[in-house]
Amino acid sequence: MLNLIFVFAIIISFVFYFYFKTKQFRSPLPIAKNWYKSKANIGLGSLILSFALNQAYLFPSLFTFIIVAILAALGILVIVENIKKARHYGQFVEEEFRINQ
Repeated sequence: MLNLIFVFAIIISFVFYFYFKTKQFRSPLPIAKNWYKSKANIGLGSLILSFALNQAYLFPSLFTFIIVAILAALGILVIVENIKKARHYGQFVEEEFRINQ
């Protein structure tokens, strides 16, 4: 059952990443592009973290736990950094939309 939860989280993270990455490419506004890029990278970080936890559940060995620790740290770092960026750019996105309409 836990494996299904991890697989579901991996799929949702990939969809989240793909959705915001396409929004980034389609947006003509530079701040909005950076905002969508940050949101897409949050999805990428959660994908890495979910994948690492799934691997730890499927293959419990010392070598796997070392790799999982590295991937989990990387995933958490990517998520935290891009949440900060998304909050920063989010302050200016509405103003940019309003100015460019």
